[in-house]
Parts: sequence; C-alpha cells; structure tokens
Amino acid sequence: MTSPQQAELESEIKAMPSWLRRPIGKASELSAVQRIIKQRQIHTICEEGRCPNRGECYAQKTATFLLMGPTCTRSCAFCQVDKGHAPMSLDLEEPQKVSEAVQLLGLRYVVLTSVARDDLPDGGAGHFVMTMETIRQLNPETQIEVLTPDFWGGAGVGVAGQRQRIAMIVNAKPACFNHNVETVRRLTGPVRRGAKYDRSLQVLAVVKELDPTIPTKSGLMLGHGETVEEVIATMADLRAVGCDRLTLGQYMRPSLEHLPVQKYWTPEEFAQLGTVASEMGFSHVRSAPLVRSSYHAGET
Repeated sequence: MTSPQQAELESEIKAMPSWLRRPIGKASELSAVQRIIKQRQIHTICEEGRCPNRGECYAQKTATFLLMGPTCTRSCAFCQVDKGHAPMSLDLEEPQKVSEAVQLLGLRYVVLTSVARDDLPDGGAGHFVMTMETIRQLNPETQIEVLTPDFWGGAGVGVAGQRQRIAMIVNAKPACFNHNVETVRRLTGPVRRGAKYDRSLQVLAVVKELDPTIPTKSGLMLGHGETVEEVIATMADLRAVGCDRLTLGQYMRPSLEHLPVQKYWTPEEFAQLGTVASEMGFSHVRSAPLVRSSYHAGET
C-alpha cells in the first residue's frame, strides 16, 4: 500500500513540467564513472546531490568531486546532501584518490566542491589546496575550478579568518572560484540555514581583492518564491562585487523533507533572465531549468 507521503511525492513528480524530464543515461556509461568513484571511496556532488544532469555528464566521463565526506555541518532546506549528524574524519588519502580518478577519467577540467566543514580549524581550505596540488602533480594539464562554502563556520572565525581561508585557495590559482548565493536576499534565511547573503557576496569580493585575474562565479536556484525583480537585484549585487560568471537553474524538491517548489520557471523565463544577465556584463551565463553550477563548466 502506498503511504500518504509516497503518494504526495509521486503526485509532485507527475506534476513536474515536461522540460524537467530527461533520461538518466546508459547504464554502461553510468557504471564506468561510478565504479571508479566507488573503488576509491570518494564522493561526487553528482550522486550526493542527485543532479539531474549526471547521466549526461557521466556519458562524457566528467564529474564534480565532493571533498571531505558526504555529510554537511549545515542544514540548508533545499539540499539533498546528508546532514544532521557528525561528519566523517578527513580522509588524508582523498587528494590522491581524486587525482587518480581524474587521470582515469581523462579529465581536462575538474570542479572541486565540498560540504561545509565548520568543525575543521580552517573550514577545509587546506584540504582544497592539497587536493588541487595533488591533481596537478598527476595531471599537469588539467584546469581546476573550485566551488566552496563561505568558510565562516567555527568559533571566532570573523572576517579576518574567513579572508585567510579564502586566500589559501586563491594562492593555489584555481581556474575559477565559484561560491553560490543560491537564492535572493529575502529568502536566504529559510533556504540557506546558517548562511548569510552579504557573507556570500563578501566571499566573491575578497577573491577579486586578492587576485582580480581569477574569474569568479555564482549561481541561483529559482523556484523558492522569488520574483523577477529580486532575481535581477541579486544579479546586480553579484556584478557589484565583480562576479564574472552566472548560473541560473530550477530548484527541484529532493524529498518531502525539503522545501516545496513554489514555482516552475519556464525555459522562456530563464532565457529572458539570461539575456538580462548578459546585458549586465557577466562574461559567461548559463540560464535554463536544468542548469547547475558545474554544468559544462569547462566550456568557459
């Protein structure tokens, strides 16, 4: 017998617009990447976040690596990543494992992201750097993009501590520094528990202050109840701190425990917002329902 919760979720899936439905991909193509990942006991945001594009990306033998375990110290109301209990201890062999996976997959552009690790003294910044250095040793031609948390967590961090953590990664010279604001100012509290809108803008501002040559990037997930005017205001805020690249995609509810979708934005609406973003001066814009922050990242 179907439970009320299962029935509700099935009803939501059936009500999902046609433009959000896509095939998962060939089983053989999926298993090739999954095997490499599982053998090394590493993680990808593709799987942990149940990205709708993972079939396409796996077919192209690409993946976005999720560093420092699959458990986040924060509890954002939109995210599928595991949370709510103590994170794993750091795997000091993870940088080597990821580097080997990059080599086996033949990647020329890699995205490294992570859960928020507010329990670590440096918020995990050092682990980012170690992974970047190890990848370059084994794959010297591979470019590396980072998608980081805000590095604010932990007792007594403050502005200076956050800046120091960001500087560690900036000094390692990523091909792009990505930090997502995720939603508009008004909705940051309920959507991004533990995060602050201005704090995220500050991350991007600090990167540009430390090294103006590094491209910065941010993204929003639409569908939480934001208005067109609020989205445009957020884009203006991002441009004001020098953000170069932008992604806009549709929020899709991972489970009944997550925030419900308030609106499915149409492909036409995404296209219109993408045009506005380009006119604002973003050098690279991806705006479509199934766009995610790392989707086709290497094409820039």
